[in-house]
Amino acid sequence: MNKINSLLNAYGESHKNATNKLIHWICVPAIFFSIVGLVSMIPFPSELIIYKEINLSWALIALLLVLIYYVSLSIPLAVGMFLFSIGCLFLCSKINELTYPFWIYLALFGVSWVFQFIGHNIEGKKPSFLKDVQFLLIGPAWLMHFILKKINISL
Repeated sequence: MNKINSLLNAYGESHKNATNKLIHWICVPAIFFSIVGLVSMIPFPSELIIYKEINLSWALIALLLVLIYYVSLSIPLAVGMFLFSIGCLFLCSKINELTYPFWIYLALFGVSWVFQFIGHNIEGKKPSFLKDVQFLLIGPAWLMHFILKKINISL
């Protein structure tokens, strides 16, 4: 079994309950998005910008590093996560124009984690990332693999 399938199976062991799965389908993308949003608000030093046409941000750099990790696991998975990440960056650019974007991201992050822990309480199993921090990135990949499977794309 290759590494990605091994990680997805290990993650899936603590995500079998239907209610917990539903909570994860809502909250994992919300947490990913809220982190992108929070990181997008960190000021990027203008002296590091080489091309003015490219809107560099810490969120873009962080997502590129995350995508490198996903590429190391599975190209189709990385493509799916790339598309989701582009959507997150676009939506964050709109939210960042609002009056209080920090509080929006922080509230979404906090509420989503509360529900995640409720889901794991229902499941009766601890979150996977408590065993291995790498599972914080496997959660979104686990959901993406179901989407890819639904459209007949294998990892």
